[in-house]
Amino acid sequence: MDNNYALDFEQPLRGLIEQMEHLHQLSAENNIDLSKEIRAIEKKIAETKKSIYSNLTPWQRVQLARHPQRPYAYDYIERIFTGFQELHGDRAFRDDRAIIGGTAFLNGESVMVIAQHKGRTTREKLKHNFGSPYPEGYRKALRLMKMADKFDMPIITFVDTQGAYPGVASEERHVSEAIAVNLREMSLMGSPIISTVIGEGGSGGALGIAVANKILILENAYYSVISPEGCAAILWKDRAKAPEAAKALKFGATEIEKLGIVDGVVKEPVGGAHNDPDGAAATLKEAIEAQLAELKKLTPEERIEQRYARFRKIGVTDEDIADGKIVPIKEAAS
Repeated sequence: MDNNYALDFEQPLRGLIEQMEHLHQLSAENNIDLSKEIRAIEKKIAETKKSIYSNLTPWQRVQLARHPQRPYAYDYIERIFTGFQELHGDRAFRDDRAIIGGTAFLNGESVMVIAQHKGRTTREKLKHNFGSPYPEGYRKALRLMKMADKFDMPIITFVDTQGAYPGVASEERHVSEAIAVNLREMSLMGSPIISTVIGEGGSGGALGIAVANKILILENAYYSVISPEGCAAILWKDRAKAPEAAKALKFGATEIEKLGIVDGVVKEPVGGAHNDPDGAAATLKEAIEAQLAELKKLTPEERIEQRYARFRKIGVTDEDIADGKIVPIKEAAS
């Protein structure tokens, strides 16, 4: 944990870490053996971590998903892939930096990587529009995905946005239409598509790059039709009710895995991915490799069918399947 920044529920842990650092400093400055006391504090830290992070509320997980030191798209790209070559522009309006993308190598295999990126410093956040894409961002993403599909390259996407940018300029350039086109076109691509929610997965802004064969989510990320604050503003007319909304939405990783919305939950290091970005990236890389190996066994036609079926069954009961209400894409098209 970065001791310069701690969330409210992490304060007890921060105090213990400060005590341990003080003991180390005292031991070094005065040449005193305080190893016994340091071991006792380390044990207490481990116990406190286990107590805090094994009993997180939905709202606390939202706070971790938004942690300012949490790894963002570029952090994962540089740790998981090699030779990333970023490509720019939608060939129609401009380059939207809220969505980044380009070719890279995953264990020597060419892949297309597309991600929403928030930016860490104030300058970067403004440059990347806080991770909220304009319509041209989705059109850039689609251009890159079509390129990947043409050459049968796997498509790997990272989702991290509260939603598409809702401003006037975005509406003037038809953001809803841009997202809708992405949903349609992604559903018909023969290349394997794997999406991972690495932080926030908000509304259609997330879904615009997440119509995938396999969807993963990090343990402390969330995937929802609306942000907790937005939900609270609608239901209670009070954004301060966001913690209650987070609980009601049931958008946590384990909850949506049970509902079949995602295919797997990727464990994070204790305390969140920001405590060990290298470890978090290594675990995520293993999960992506496993899913990709499975998808590569399928033909392009089978991938399209599998992707269609996984989205059709969301929100459907076993009775619906038994009654034949879920039909293959070929039958649906006819």
